[in-house]
Amino acid sequence: MGNFHKILYLTVITFFLMGTMVYANEPAKEVEKQEEINVKELILEHLADSYMWHVTKMGEHDVVIPLPVIVYSSTSGWHVFLSSVLHGGEQYEGFKIAEEGNNKGKIVEIVNGQEIKPFDISITKVSFTLIMSSILLILIVMSVARSYKKDPLSARKGFYGFMEMFIMNINDDVIKPCVGKDYKKFAPYLLTVFFFIFLNNLLGLIPFFPGGANVTGNIAVTFVLAVCTFIIVNLFGTKEYWREIFWPEVPLWLKIPIPLMPAIELVGVFTKPFALMIRLFANILAGHSIVLGLTCLVFVTVKLGVAMNASMSIVSVLFSVFISLVELLVAYIQAYVFTMLSAVFIGLARVEPHHSHKHD
Repeated sequence: MGNFHKILYLTVITFFLMGTMVYANEPAKEVEKQEEINVKELILEHLADSYMWHVTKMGEHDVVIPLPVIVYSSTSGWHVFLSSVLHGGEQYEGFKIAEEGNNKGKIVEIVNGQEIKPFDISITKVSFTLIMSSILLILIVMSVARSYKKDPLSARKGFYGFMEMFIMNINDDVIKPCVGKDYKKFAPYLLTVFFFIFLNNLLGLIPFFPGGANVTGNIAVTFVLAVCTFIIVNLFGTKEYWREIFWPEVPLWLKIPIPLMPAIELVGVFTKPFALMIRLFANILAGHSIVLGLTCLVFVTVKLGVAMNASMSIVSVLFSVFISLVELLVAYIQAYVFTMLSAVFIGLARVEPHHSHKHD
C-alpha cells in the first residue's frame, strides 16, 4: 500500500506539472498578439453573470452552452431565442450584447443607432445554476425524507448518515439555542437557507460545467436571501420586540422631544439584513477573486522568461490548490454564519415581556 500511495502522489504531481506547462505555453502564443493582459477585466469577466456557459476552448473556437434569451421590446414585443446567435458580438432581431458602457455584458436593443435596455428575464448562467441547485436540493431532501419514512428507527449510514449529521448539527446547535422555545416553526426555513447556500458555494468551486457559476458571490442572490430573513424577523416579531424599537427602556430625554434611540433602533432593523447580504457576498466574491488572481500569475509572468514563468506557474498552481481547499471550509462557514445570524435575529424578535414572570 505504501508503494501505491507513492505512485499515486507522483502521478498527481506529474499531472499538475504537465498542466502547468500547457497553460504556460498557451499564453505565450497570445502574448505575440497582445502586449499585456488586463488582469482586472479578466477576473471581473469570470465573476460576472453571462448569457452563455463557456465550457472550454478548442483552437480558435469557444465551446459554449447557449442559454435561452427572453426579452421584451417596447417596439416589437416579446423575443425568445438562444444566446448562441449573439456570440461574438453578432446582432439578432435588433438585439446584441453590449461590449462597453453602463450596459456592458447585458443584452441591449439597437433603436435608431442607440442602445436601449429591454425588459430582460433571460435564463443566465447564475439563474440556470439557481434552478439546477434548487432541483438538486429538493431531490436530496426528498430522498432523505423518504428514507426516514420507510424506517424511522434504524441508524443511517453513508450519505443519509452524513445528511443526518448536518441536519442535527444545525438544528440542535444553532437553531434551537438561538431561536428559543418555538424554534420548530422556523427550522424549515433556516435549514433550507443553510443547505441552499452550502450547495451553491460548493457548485461555485467546481471549475467546469455544471459548476463555476458565481451564485452566492452575486449580490442580487444574497439580497433576496437577506430580504427573506428580514421579512420573517419582522413579520413574526412580538409586541415586546416592536415596543423595544419604538419605545425602548432608556431615559425619557433620549425619546422625547427628539426620538434619538427609536431612530437608532429603527435603523438597526435594516442594518441587520444588510450585514447578512454583504458578509456572504463579500466573502465568496473575495475567495473566487483570489483564486483567479493566482491563476493569472501564469499569464502575467510569460514575458519574464521561461525560468521565471515556470517557477511562478508552479507557485500559482500550488497556491490555487491551497486556496481552493480553504474555500471548501469557507463554503461551510459562510452557510453556517448566515444561518446562525438569521436564527439570532429571529430569536431577538421573539423576545417576551420582561415582567411576564413577576407573579409566578
